[in-house]
Amino acid sequence: MGDFILMEGDKAIFLPAFGAAIVVVQPGDLKGSGPATINGKKFCVDGDEKDVSVPGCTYMTPQYSIPGSGTLKIDSLAGDQVATKTNTGGTAVMLKGGNFTAKFEVQSPAQQPPPGPGGPIPDASPSYSGQGMFMTTNTKVQGT
Repeated sequence: MGDFILMEGDKAIFLPAFGAAIVVVQPGDLKGSGPATINGKKFCVDGDEKDVSVPGCTYMTPQYSIPGSGTLKIDSLAGDQVATKTNTGGTAVMLKGGNFTAKFEVQSPAQQPPPGPGGPIPDASPSYSGQGMFMTTNTKVQGT
């Protein structure tokens, strides 16, 4: 069964739950590199997801309640988000599909309030895993 082909300007929508971390998410923009176009916008092909980066997102965890910040990225696509038959320029096109695996890379760690005198304790985790989905404006062209 086919699904809608992603194109330049479509959005990566991240879900706020990243394991123990809750991230104040913002959408990421897809940049298409495929030669084929829809209404003048390039198709997104396998590998274009690596260019999605949303810096400056704040986060906290139940343990580390003083917010920190980091960058949202797409870690890997789901199996139904890469076409098996449809391609452009010899590379498989990206499809709307289900949920991708997302990664939140910590730049400024959230902190735990100090138990007594002294400074706050920083979160030692360098990254968190989560999920996201694509939102496309393409409602006509499908791939398989």
